[in-house]
Amino acid sequence: MRCLVTGGAGFLGSHLCERLLNDGHEVLCLDNYFTGRLQNIAHLRDNRNFELIRHDVTEPILLEVDRIFNLACPASPVHYQFNPVKTIKTSVMGAINMLGLAKRVHARILQASTSEVYGDPAVHPQKEDYWGNVNPIGIRSCYDEGKRVAETLFMDYHRQNKVDIRIVRIFNTYGPRMLMNDGRVVSNFIVQALKGEDLTIYGDGSQTRSFCYVDDMVEAFVRMMDQDEIIGPVNVGNPGEFTMLELAHAVLDQTGSKSKIVYQPLPGDDPKMRRPDISLAKKALGWEPKVNLFDGLQKTIEYFKTIV
Repeated sequence: MRCLVTGGAGFLGSHLCERLLNDGHEVLCLDNYFTGRLQNIAHLRDNRNFELIRHDVTEPILLEVDRIFNLACPASPVHYQFNPVKTIKTSVMGAINMLGLAKRVHARILQASTSEVYGDPAVHPQKEDYWGNVNPIGIRSCYDEGKRVAETLFMDYHRQNKVDIRIVRIFNTYGPRMLMNDGRVVSNFIVQALKGEDLTIYGDGSQTRSFCYVDDMVEAFVRMMDQDEIIGPVNVGNPGEFTMLELAHAVLDQTGSKSKIVYQPLPGDDPKMRRPDISLAKKALGWEPKVNLFDGLQKTIEYFKTIV
């Protein structure tokens, strides 16, 4: 297959490019480097099946491909709130442009959606049939509502134009190549612990998240794209649920850091709990995470030791 990965130089995208190349595919990596980094894919550039294109998905592009993985969008609050208008344009116009490309060349296209479509959920754990509890005018709305509109566009292109789509809803993912300054809790805690700085918890630390290691997430993408039974949306994430306080102590234990834990006010619209119901992924994809939080944190901490 000739595969296009938008956001291919980013954290998730670079791991996906690597996996697709290892599986024998040709890979076109498209990125505008807003949050992607050349060093994430530097080790792939000598591969004859790898091609790098600097491009912004908000602008149309003409390519010949068999499959499209649409990952392009800043995914951490620090980055998507930096330029909220650009964020929502990336989700909406990017989806329109990639769906138009898929329609023209009859490519199968996967949308990397997000658990943020559920907002601050009133249902726990979250299943795919839950419509969510999202504030349409809050500081997170550029990302949450942008991804919701992208899902709408994917479904309408499928119903109206018979585009071959797949939708996955990604829950918190972590691993090597995360940015040091992306504001996500795993990277924040690890960097603070390695630098001997205080670990910052927002709120009282009782809010929960579920953390999926990047290799497990990429496996879910590949399985979703390779099967012909369902189009989604499908939740992909680790159903293990941890409080922010539990995560902080796990990072302190594994780094051996003497850092203290400090508390700051909770940001606006921050979800109080997040945990995927992955029953559909288990049934339709035969997929569930294999890497536990302890092992995944070890690998991630080893990576950050090389850059902090």
